[in-house]
Amino acid sequence: MQRRTLLTSTAAALVAVSLAGPALAQEPLKVGFIYVGPIGDLGWSYQHDQGRLAVEKEFGDKVETVYLESVPEGADAERALTQMAMQGADLIFTTSFGYMDATINVAARFPDVKFEHATGYKRAGNVATYNARFYEGRAVMGTIAGRMTRSNKIGYIGSFPIPEVIQGINSTFIHARKVNPDVEISVVWAYTWFDPAKEADAARALIEQGVDVILAHTDSTAPLAEAAKTPGVIGFGQASDMLDFAPSPRVSSIIDNWGPYYIERVQAVLDGTWTSTDTWAGIGEGAVVIGEITDAVPAEVKAEAEALAAAIADKSYHPFTGPLNRQDGTPWLAEGEVADDATLAGMNFYVEGIKGDIPQ
Repeated sequence: MQRRTLLTSTAAALVAVSLAGPALAQEPLKVGFIYVGPIGDLGWSYQHDQGRLAVEKEFGDKVETVYLESVPEGADAERALTQMAMQGADLIFTTSFGYMDATINVAARFPDVKFEHATGYKRAGNVATYNARFYEGRAVMGTIAGRMTRSNKIGYIGSFPIPEVIQGINSTFIHARKVNPDVEISVVWAYTWFDPAKEADAARALIEQGVDVILAHTDSTAPLAEAAKTPGVIGFGQASDMLDFAPSPRVSSIIDNWGPYYIERVQAVLDGTWTSTDTWAGIGEGAVVIGEITDAVPAEVKAEAEALAAAIADKSYHPFTGPLNRQDGTPWLAEGEVADDATLAGMNFYVEGIKGDIPQ
C-alpha cells in the first residue's frame, strides 16, 4: 500500500525531481493476532506469540505486528477483530476455535483484509484455516504414560468437548493401552482454555482418584504445579515445553510450532500469492514437536517413544489405525484401516475402553 503524500505548493515544485528518484517507500504489512489467553500463560497463547515474534524476526521492517491478548470467545472477539481491521490490519490470525463465527462475520465486512483462523472449519474467500495434528503428539505422550503409570490410572483435563480435544483423549488412551492393557483413563472437563484455578482443581480431583499421570488440553501450567505437590505423579507440557517443571513432574511435552506457518502465510501476502487454504500439519511437517524426554523416563521407554514419533513423522504409522471400535463396541476401523481426516475433524465419540460420556 503506497503512502499517501499531500503535496504542498512548495513540494509540488519538486515533482519533476522526485519522479526521477527512488519510488515511494511502502508501508509495512500490518499483521494482527488475537489470543484467547495471556501471552504469559506458557502454553497455547504464549506459543502463538512466539510465532508472531518469529514473523518480526524474519521480515524486520517489512511488517508491523499487533496483538490483543485474553480476548473472550463470542461477541468480545467480534468487537476486537472489527477494531483491528478498522485500524488497518492487512492480515489477522485468530487463534482459538471459539473465534470461528466472529472471524467469518468480520471477514464478510472487510473483504480486503485476509484472515486465518486456527483450528476451525469455516472458510471464505478471505478466510483460511489452519490446525496442527496434536493427536500425533498425544500418541507419543500416551505411550510414555502407559509405561510409567504405577496405578494404571491416567487423568486427562479437557477444555471443551470439541473434536480436537476428543482426538487427543482417544489417541492418548489408545497408545497407553497398547503398551499397558490395564490402563484406565479418567476425563475431567474444565470448560475453559485458561483458568489456572479451575485447572488446578481438576488436577487435584484426578489425583484424589488415584491418578498418577496427568495430561491436559488447557493452557496454563497449573496441572503440572498441582502434580508437583504429590510425589510420584508425572505430567506433560502442553502447547509449550513448560521446562520449569522438568525433569519431573514434566517428563516431556507437546510443543506447538506456529512460526514456520506464520512466516509462510505472511510471505504469501507480501508476494501477492495468498489464497484461502486449509492446512493440517503434524510431527512430520514440524508443526508438532515432541519436547525433551527427561531422564525421569527410563531409557527403553524414551527409545520406544522416539521410535513412535519417527514413524508418525515419516508417515509409516498413523495413530488411528485399526482394529478400533467405538465406545459402544461397534466397529470403527478394520485391521490396518486408517481413519480419514473428515472423521477425525468431526470426531464426537470415544473409542472402546474409555468410560464416561462426552458432554453435549
